[in-house]
Amino acid sequence: MPHDSIPEVVVTGIGMISSLGVGRHESWLSAREGRSGAAPVTAFDTSDYGSKIACEAKGFDPLDFLDRKNVRRSDRACHLAVGAARLALDDAELTINGNSREVGAVIASGGGGHGIYEHHLDTLAERGPDRVSPLAVASSIINMPAGMVSMELGLQGPLSCPVTACASSTHALGEGAHMIRRGAASAILAGGSEASIAPFIMAALDATRALSRRNDEPGAASRPFDADRDGFVLGEGAAVLVLESREHAERRGAPIICTLAGYGASGDAHHLTEPAPDGSSQAAALRICLERAGRGIDEVGYVNAHGTSTPTGDPVEVGMLRSVFGDRAPDLPVSSTKSMHGHCMGAGGALEAGLVAMTIGSGVIPPTINLESTDPECTGVDHVTAARDASVDLALSNSFGFGGHNAVIALATAA
Repeated sequence: MPHDSIPEVVVTGIGMISSLGVGRHESWLSAREGRSGAAPVTAFDTSDYGSKIACEAKGFDPLDFLDRKNVRRSDRACHLAVGAARLALDDAELTINGNSREVGAVIASGGGGHGIYEHHLDTLAERGPDRVSPLAVASSIINMPAGMVSMELGLQGPLSCPVTACASSTHALGEGAHMIRRGAASAILAGGSEASIAPFIMAALDATRALSRRNDEPGAASRPFDADRDGFVLGEGAAVLVLESREHAERRGAPIICTLAGYGASGDAHHLTEPAPDGSSQAAALRICLERAGRGIDEVGYVNAHGTSTPTGDPVEVGMLRSVFGDRAPDLPVSSTKSMHGHCMGAGGALEAGLVAMTIGSGVIPPTINLESTDPECTGVDHVTAARDASVDLALSNSFGFGGHNAVIALATAA
């Protein structure tokens, strides 16, 4: 297909729910001001846990977005997904009427219904198999946040749910854009949802020593690239971006926030949980993303790093950026917003993409908070440690998941 016949994909709405707030404006204000969402866990008793802190979406009430019956019968991951999708539709001023076949959804999740799955397992263990709910499977499978979004909003276009651990919702954005470019839909609600602050998953992550145990200072616990980091802070939330072809958006007079200019993906083929030390596959995803966007490394004005605050992952990512950007790397603005909203797993990429979109629209780069003494292995880029005024025409958002899943998207100003 000739390049000039491929539809341009634009972002027309953003819905966000996390520890930063509910809605994109509240979330953006928190990010600009460098507020940490980390605090002691309230969802369950963590007395016996090594890590007792997380970034909970405390301002979220599912009854604002779903009726009581559906709240009772579904997992928090579904509640968050529907909430973010409704917020995104409202933000985009997109009404689903007679065009439901033209609008689809790609809503990712790393694990789906953690909480409700654990509830059904407890029922099995405590009361026996005949007391397990007939809704146990339907309420806990990973694709149900996507299904609930489709059902609640009446979307009958393409419907999908990428599951690639921490890269899931970045893949959702890239694949959603592909659907529009190949003419499968006029608009796609793309993003992810995760509600992993639950007893088993938190215990399992803590057992790997991946989680920070800075329990006495939760606001200082997530510290990407810092020499004193000791792991990530688990987060929950959802983010959905409304993607449309430019033609469709302009025809209905939609507000255009930015363009989704490029998407690249690759696999490490290396290790269950650790990235390949040379970062070459991460670099490949980044280069593919820029190539598909038709842009060069000299045009990138900001990178929202995966930057989880883990001893292994952070140096590999910064080393990859140094290798790709070469002499430009020391002047490349980089920040990790996970320092504020925690690691939202399958929802993280979309949440970060939403913040990148607002960076482009507002001319302000959000910071990496808690970066006080840079790890020598994480030097060589321009770490943004306080909100910075900057005109950003092109920005990247990186996501790298367990199993070696790498995804990078490029967002750019809408001319």
